[in-house]
Amino acid sequence: MKKLITLSIALLAFTFSNAQETSKRVKTSKKAVVKTTKVTATTMSKVQGAGMVFENETIDYGTIAADSDGKREFVFTNNGNKPLIITNAVGSCGCTVPTFPKEPIAPGAKAVIGVKYATDRAGQAFTKTVTITSNAEGTPSKTLTIKGNVLARETAPKS
Repeated sequence: MKKLITLSIALLAFTFSNAQETSKRVKTSKKAVVKTTKVTATTMSKVQGAGMVFENETIDYGTIAADSDGKREFVFTNNGNKPLIITNAVGSCGCTVPTFPKEPIAPGAKAVIGVKYATDRAGQAFTKTVTITSNAEGTPSKTLTIKGNVLARETAPKS
């Protein structure tokens, strides 16, 4: 009987110690993955020359009232090591009017591409683009998108 109890305790102790070692190995490997991910993300975001990374390349206006404020902003960062110069911004039609910074954007600095959609086009869904031309390394032309739906104007009932 003493041998059975001793064997049970030894088996239990072995199982318990093995479980703790596995737990430690899992924690260590998770830390390594997190560190690798951070380094990779940081390294990949930098470019040689001028760069342009947008917080969001599509703006969804959602459903808006006719004649409401159609102004929105695309925020971006120069992720390069040289100044970024935007030479042009063109809307896909006359109802989409972009604005852009005329001065160079320093490395690491944030800036804004403004866009105004003509919300007087009532009762229509829309998807429009703005094409940006710059000295960004690898992608000198960038297309941004706006979309949404303008509600129809209410009409007065005829008497």
